[in-house]
Amino acid sequence: MKMDMTALTGYNTRKDYSMLLNNLPSRSGAAGAAANLNFLSDYASIKNGSYGKLMSAYYGPDRDRVSGIANNSLSTSRDSSRQLRDIQNNAEALKKSADSLLSTGSQSVFNETNITATDDKGVTTTSRGFDTNAIFKAVSTFANDYNNLLDKGRESNASGIASRVNSLTSMTSLNRNLLGQVGIRLDGDGKMSVDEEAFKKANMSTVQSLFQGTGSYAFQVSAQASLIDFTAANEAARSNTYNASGSFTNNFSSGNIFGSFF
Repeated sequence: MKMDMTALTGYNTRKDYSMLLNNLPSRSGAAGAAANLNFLSDYASIKNGSYGKLMSAYYGPDRDRVSGIANNSLSTSRDSSRQLRDIQNNAEALKKSADSLLSTGSQSVFNETNITATDDKGVTTTSRGFDTNAIFKAVSTFANDYNNLLDKGRESNASGIASRVNSLTSMTSLNRNLLGQVGIRLDGDGKMSVDEEAFKKANMSTVQSLFQGTGSYAFQVSAQASLIDFTAANEAARSNTYNASGSFTNNFSSGNIFGSFF
């Protein structure tokens, strides 16, 4: 049996959305006219397809790309999203390498191990001591991560990030003499370089005092790297846009504006 669809109340046989006009506001006067114009504008955008295209772009597969464009164009930060992301990544890398040096117990790079050495006469001896190769590798990674963060952090135009980076370099400068004693040099820009030969000949107990323990140099660097990461994340969250009611706001949260209408 074929159902007569025209008998169904509200069924749109012409498929032109004219049934929406049944709900036009009934107010009279200027207020009613304005409301009618607003509704007709919405109706026109639905009928000509522009509203559907907007929703498809927002909720479709290109949503991330569109949101990314909005974030870049609306951000009040003086740094680009990519720049802030790079700063965060480098800050996290420095914290990781500092924390690796700070590790104690079985994970400590400063654990003594059996060291085998052969003298000029070919006599081999074994003794307990620091694995200078492992420590040098860990400190070299730390120095590289430190320099990378300086490069990215100094490019920032955000005062908060610049202040944190200055604190990091100032703290390092205060330890210049002690770092120099173990073969870690600072150039004119404050960047680190590790002289492998001088480092391995240095007193490893001095190296350990620099990179292990609460309040040590590595501990302070780890804390400062966390603060730079946090500051960059806050900077990336700053933006200006409009909310659902059309008011200007400093808080950008993609999805809430359109989502509030559904």
